[in-house]
Amino acid sequence: MYEKELKRIDDVIAKGPYKDEWASLQNYETPSWFKKAKFGIFIHWGVFTVPEWGSEWYPRFMYMQSEDYYKHHVETYGPHKEFGYKDFIPMFKAEKFDPDAWVELFKKSGAKYMVPVAEHHDGFQLYKSEFSKWNSADMGPHRDIIGELKDACERNDMNMGTSSHRMEHWFFFDHGREFDSDIADNSGREDLYWPTVKLENDNYFDPKSEPFPSQEFLEDWLVRTCELIDRVKPKVLYFDWWIQHVAARPYVKKMIAYYYDRASEWNMEVVLCYKYDAFAFGAGLLDVERGQMEVAPPFYWQTDTSTALNSWCYTTGNKFRTPESLVQTLVDVVAKNGNLLLNVGPKADGSICKEEQNILDHIGKWLEINGAAIYDSYVWRCNGEGPTKINNGGFSEVDDYGFTSQDIRYTVKGDRLYALVMKESEDGRYCLSEMAADNKDPKFEDKFRGVADNIRLLGSDGKVEFNFTREGLMIRAPKLNTTYPVVFEICLK
Repeated sequence: MYEKELKRIDDVIAKGPYKDEWASLQNYETPSWFKKAKFGIFIHWGVFTVPEWGSEWYPRFMYMQSEDYYKHHVETYGPHKEFGYKDFIPMFKAEKFDPDAWVELFKKSGAKYMVPVAEHHDGFQLYKSEFSKWNSADMGPHRDIIGELKDACERNDMNMGTSSHRMEHWFFFDHGREFDSDIADNSGREDLYWPTVKLENDNYFDPKSEPFPSQEFLEDWLVRTCELIDRVKPKVLYFDWWIQHVAARPYVKKMIAYYYDRASEWNMEVVLCYKYDAFAFGAGLLDVERGQMEVAPPFYWQTDTSTALNSWCYTTGNKFRTPESLVQTLVDVVAKNGNLLLNVGPKADGSICKEEQNILDHIGKWLEINGAAIYDSYVWRCNGEGPTKINNGGFSEVDDYGFTSQDIRYTVKGDRLYALVMKESEDGRYCLSEMAADNKDPKFEDKFRGVADNIRLLGSDGKVEFNFTREGLMIRAPKLNTTYPVVFEICLK
């Protein structure tokens, strides 16, 4: 069916510098603009937001008879045979969607790039497509949402990325075949629910889960993804986990080569995000979902998390994180050689709730004062110190670690070393043990042999007193009376 499109993809790869082989794709390097940016905005929005209930997995769980979603759906909308997931599409009107207002809000938060999801697991595209009628330009709001966001980013000097979660669509609606629902009537590849394949034991984290995705589905995935690349020309392209399936590997390699070759053709430096071991290491940027690193790794990485602990999309039951905890996450991640991609979930009408606006506003105000320690910064020889242990890896995030004034993170830029203290001390006194020194004793195993001739507390004009001891760099500073991290700029000779 896709002979012409597949040939075009092969032709682009044949002419480009990257081939669909891991050895070639590992020549990728994370671009400097991304390493300098540090902070981006993720956006989960679509038909799944209409119920404003549970999470963005509503379209799957509403067909699982053991789930509360199923009960809620029947009680609220009626039997699935009469009101299935498709029937939410006309209700997704996006009547308050203002792409320029979104970009303005995100820029004020201090974010340097944005990554809206173009197609989630539900298979409904938020962009005009030649390969499916199930998209926001032809249905629902009748607007090319991703295209409009792309234009708004270009008008407002924001780096635009996008995300595809299409691969999970292979199994996403499978439970709808277990009873009399609208999915049971699925009429083939022209249907939103196609292919709706039942996985054995619901084991969708197994890279060899059966039945394997079919050639037809994988070719469809590749063609759709390359269409998205060409339409958006994204500077960041993000994928969720299921592209790690062993059957997808040849198609994934073609997609990577196509993206890198097109980016080379367009003279763009791009970032391709993946999870787990979906790529050969070094062929893209490793992303860690809802988690951090215990120590700084020797490679650049990204974490993605959400303003809400329980959902990636807007629901009336969202449990939002505090802006203080999210700033602490940003500080920890940047000090450990990474970026933070923070998700926002707009309401179905396109408005952004006051809770998320407040979070973004407070992060932006903190970055206005302390951004010098974040943007364009590099890891120091030690990423931090303190008694609080950070959980390592995905799905291990903590809403509030309970940081103390002894928990400190370090970044460096030029002749400036930044000490980012996770919590302001009660008396304005601090001890930076990683900068302990005794220059009079050559045998002393000190941690710092540099020369600091001035220290400034960002956000204050008050004098900072300091001296070096065997215990550490001792600082006495004015109080900011803040619940957010405080930052010392240490001027090095």
